[in-house]
Amino acid sequence: MKLEGARIAPFLRNPGAVRGVLLYGEDEGLRRERAEALVAAVAGGRDDPFRVSVVPREAASADPGRLAGEMAAISMMGGRRAVWLRDATNALAAAIETALAVPGDSLLVVEAGALRPAERLRVLFERRQDAAAIACWPETGADLRASIAARLTELDVTVEPDALAWLADHLGADRGVTRQEIEKLALSVGPGGRVDIAACEAVVGDHAGLGLEAAMFAATAGDPARADRALRAAMAEGANPVAVIRTALRHMQRLSLALAEELNRLSPKEAARRARPAVFFRHEQDFARALARWTAPRVAAVSGRLLAAEAACKTTGAPDALIAARAVLEIAHAAASMRA
Repeated sequence: MKLEGARIAPFLRNPGAVRGVLLYGEDEGLRRERAEALVAAVAGGRDDPFRVSVVPREAASADPGRLAGEMAAISMMGGRRAVWLRDATNALAAAIETALAVPGDSLLVVEAGALRPAERLRVLFERRQDAAAIACWPETGADLRASIAARLTELDVTVEPDALAWLADHLGADRGVTRQEIEKLALSVGPGGRVDIAACEAVVGDHAGLGLEAAMFAATAGDPARADRALRAAMAEGANPVAVIRTALRHMQRLSLALAEELNRLSPKEAARRARPAVFFRHEQDFARALARWTAPRVAAVSGRLLAAEAACKTTGAPDALIAARAVLEIAHAAASMRA
């Protein structure tokens, strides 16, 4: 069966009589977090050698009967066992199916990367009533902002709205990395502290996100060469094409708001301070150049094209990296042709 949305959290706390769970998707940190939760729910923790057996992919591949043997084993100290297979591939589907057929109550937790709907592992877990498949994709939008805010609250730290938006733009590709950066940020401001954009810029180590932001400031300022360099650097650091498009959309939204509030009449420093989200000082001059070049109708037209580009990036088989890069560079060339 396939588990989605609100059904996931209670299932992770109590998987019931299910014999196997497939955790698949691009977010390795989220996969690992959910796997750990399932193992703890069944075995009471991750470190009990009598109730938890971690099987690397290489071991399972070398010995096709290894998984079935682990599923048949009985804990010397009693209690339900968890068998944890990491980095699984479709080549292990037959061994996994055999393991799920072993009598008993052991739970098989399988981690895998991104899988298409027709791939063997997904089909196996989604069609069985005694198994579950859970997708683990990077959080985005409102879900990501809510997760960041909740974690900061747990750490006794508040966050300004602009800073929360900044964090959502620069984190989220991997749940584990996101949590590490949030904890580092909370430590820097201390218990009872408040996170602002300056603290985010100073602490959060998201070079890909920072590169995307630099690319967009250069693009809207009309500097195609610099925008291209920053974009290439960001994508080399791991920025995915959809994140590129969404960063561009947020940047154009900020520019639209600034134009509506006539921030182009102010000094670069004051315009940067009053922008929402505020503009970090190193981008003040680029932001001022963008305000002098762009008009509200032009920003709206570009935003519409970016929405279309995002939809195109999500089409199976589309050259998403090329689509995203072209969208940013078209903005840069358009800005370069505008009169300041």
